[in-house]
Amino acid sequence: MKHNVLGRSFVPRKFYPRGAQFEPALDDAKLYIERLVIEDDLQNNLGDLERQDKSEAYTIEVLGDGEVLIKIASPLGGLHALETFAQLFFAHSTPSSGSYTPYAPVLIKDNPTFEHRGLNLDMSRNWISPADVKRTIEAMAANKLNRLHLHASDAQSWPLEIPALPDLALKGAYSPAQIWHTEDLEAVQLHGTYFGVQVFIEIDLPGHTTSIGNAYPHLVTAIDVPWPEYALEPPSGQLRLNFSEVPPFIQTLLDDLLSRTSHHSSLFHLGGDEVNLNAYLLDPTVKSSTRQVLQPLLQAFIDHVISIATKYSLTVIMWEEMVLDWNLNLPQNVIVQTWRGSDDNAIGLILDKGYRTLFGSNAHWYLDCGHGWFVDPEPSNHGSPIRPPYLDHCSPYKNWRHIYAYDPVAEISQSQRHLVLGGEAHLWGELTDSVNLDGMLWPRVAAAAEVMWSAPGKKPEESTTRRLADMRERLVMQGVGAGVVQMEWCLRYQGGCRL
Repeated sequence: MKHNVLGRSFVPRKFYPRGAQFEPALDDAKLYIERLVIEDDLQNNLGDLERQDKSEAYTIEVLGDGEVLIKIASPLGGLHALETFAQLFFAHSTPSSGSYTPYAPVLIKDNPTFEHRGLNLDMSRNWISPADVKRTIEAMAANKLNRLHLHASDAQSWPLEIPALPDLALKGAYSPAQIWHTEDLEAVQLHGTYFGVQVFIEIDLPGHTTSIGNAYPHLVTAIDVPWPEYALEPPSGQLRLNFSEVPPFIQTLLDDLLSRTSHHSSLFHLGGDEVNLNAYLLDPTVKSSTRQVLQPLLQAFIDHVISIATKYSLTVIMWEEMVLDWNLNLPQNVIVQTWRGSDDNAIGLILDKGYRTLFGSNAHWYLDCGHGWFVDPEPSNHGSPIRPPYLDHCSPYKNWRHIYAYDPVAEISQSQRHLVLGGEAHLWGELTDSVNLDGMLWPRVAAAAEVMWSAPGKKPEESTTRRLADMRERLVMQGVGAGVVQMEWCLRYQGGCRL
């Protein structure tokens, strides 16, 4: 804990006017923290907040005599308490003078609003290394996020090693140097466990699976055809729904993967979004693009995937289309994840069907929006949609204030709110790799984290700006390349940048 406090404290001079005395004088009387006690508290107030085995609640009391008492209802609560305790301290500007807190004595009582507070990170479209993800996990823990959803495969590449199907990564990854080996994935999941972040995998099925065709082309339809008609992104291709060799392939794939990941996570995301109907016109065993023909085939496919996940005692998450567009009959323990901002009532419709849900609308929490498209104009296409001002499909950019102001449960009745487990901010990877990852995530994900911990429905104020700017400085001290929250003058002269 001493290393944690000293290693991440920062000198807060940019939060005070020029020349201000913002820290204790070196010759001031000093009171040192000599004793920190952590107690389990399952019988009193903490244990009543939620199921005792899942509670993340904690209290911190820093007493006037330098003693610290922390009460927790679970190990996760302990991790959060120690994180908060570390963030009470600042570094002194005089080298080797240690850290101090201006907040003692203090009593903090804290617990989260939502149980699932996550980040969805695309690691398939551009290379994101295990080291990048570990750094991200540590930043998530600093913000009390507890779920990392790795979108681990897509049409463009298959970076995950599957020992039972070695050609998947050998032929599906961009290069041999861009493969996550089994030990990489296990190390990342363990790292998440150490920091209180459950890391779970999404294998998007049956759409977004063109990369499977690099190794097993006979399993995929609509390969090597013009992509705009058969996919939302290049290259086109989807798993066949009525071909006898696909189910045993899925069985082998998921038995290999889930037998490993289930040791570290209780969740599996099967995808289920953006299934292209036209692709099945090219499948000789289907030859149809009608929902009437495809719906029973899709139902059987999804049932099979769920049955495999259930064998490993995993809770399945899937995207909203499987319920709202395809009307599939799913087990009630499935979690349905919403994302389409064009359907503001998606959460309500899913709740009316009795499913638990996650929020994270692309109109609010898509971090890749506003950076332009990956698509270039076709010179021979005079009507190309790629033209000035070259906006992408989900512009504008979602700045941190827009993210903070998102209230996904404003229209949800109190009787249904228990089915809203939480949410995720999303970073899709078309224009993100290891180099710009940190700046694409932070500090905006920290704004989303506060919404999920402290409850949505608040407007960003100057106090929000200053809290987020404080967190940004702490992330930078951790080695995270977080973007700027506010101009320094505005931080130094509180109240000077209001309008």
